[in-house]
Amino acid sequence: MNNPAQASRLPGHDLPGLPTIRCPDFAVVLQFPRMAASATISIRVMGIDPGLNITGYGIIERGRQGTALVEAGVVRLPRAEGNNLPLRLESLFKGIQEVVEEFRPEVVCLEEVYSHAGYPQTAVLMGHARGVICLAARLARVPVFPMSAKRIKQSVTGNGNASKLQVQRAVQQQFSLAAPPRPPDVADALAVALCYLNSLRVPANGARRTAGSLR
Repeated sequence: MNNPAQASRLPGHDLPGLPTIRCPDFAVVLQFPRMAASATISIRVMGIDPGLNITGYGIIERGRQGTALVEAGVVRLPRAEGNNLPLRLESLFKGIQEVVEEFRPEVVCLEEVYSHAGYPQTAVLMGHARGVICLAARLARVPVFPMSAKRIKQSVTGNGNASKLQVQRAVQQQFSLAAPPRPPDVADALAVALCYLNSLRVPANGARRTAGSLR
């Protein structure tokens, strides 16, 4: 690849004894302490905050002993130059595909595209990013669930109009992190995953019920 996605270490998570794992050419990710071993992990969810510069992602698990953060990171794409959108989309696709193949989530959740009347081109570009993410998940046979920004904020902070900093702090508190996740794209991705878990309903028979997915 002539212009590979750029990788850089996420600041703010220098935790003793925890290795930094590099996804070649696409992303740098960090592993976090897993929850204590349990006989069964009920569900593993991957949340994604789509972007054509930085796409954040977070993988969390919910099991008998609660919810734990498995890994979080970013996929950094080449800068926009000339007509290199196809290259950037390829980098995003391969980066997400690599993480999905390695950690095998049962569900992928991503934030819905926010359309602003004053910036229609931004919505179009974000749609491209979201499309290749959905394709990567689909090829791995992983269902994709959309979440609106307002719903995500309401779920993790109790305020549908919460700021990015409030979301970061809520995620920090949820996983007992030493500092808020940075960049904010990582916190947003983790918030998406948490929102999905918070939306699950467990009927009396113990079966897990979910909302509809993208097809």
